[in-house]
Amino acid sequence: MSEATYGVREGEVTVELPSHSDAHLYFIGRIRTPWTDRDNCPKNPRESEAVCTVEIDPRWEAALKGVESCTHVVVLYWMDRSRRDLVVQVPRHYGERRGTFALRSPARPNPIALSVARLLRVEGTRLCVVGLDCLDKTPLLDIKPYFAST
Repeated sequence: MSEATYGVREGEVTVELPSHSDAHLYFIGRIRTPWTDRDNCPKNPRESEAVCTVEIDPRWEAALKGVESCTHVVVLYWMDRSRRDLVVQVPRHYGERRGTFALRSPARPNPIALSVARLLRVEGTRLCVVGLDCLDKTPLLDIKPYFAST
């Protein structure tokens, strides 16, 4: 079920979206998770130890060279089933109105999500990870090595 299906809660504010976009992004794969709807998807990556699979399109296989040496990766993904017009939201777990940019909500003008995931193993063009909070078949934007700040 899409974020848009949930409608607008009392106290929420929407905005009219621009008629066109100017970002040209390439989805480089899909993310496979056990969650098929928002109700059972974790609200935070730390809420689950589920193993998820980041599937990279074969054309990008060479770009994975060396990633197996990482303990963690930054996964950027596109929350394709989210509303994009909410500017003020009433989150279910807060119950208090907040601006979209003050929330981790998937409902945002550009539904880009970021998680730092623990890399368990690399199997060809598949990365097995723990630490994601997205629905099954979510489009993948990018992967980067994660290095803890010192």
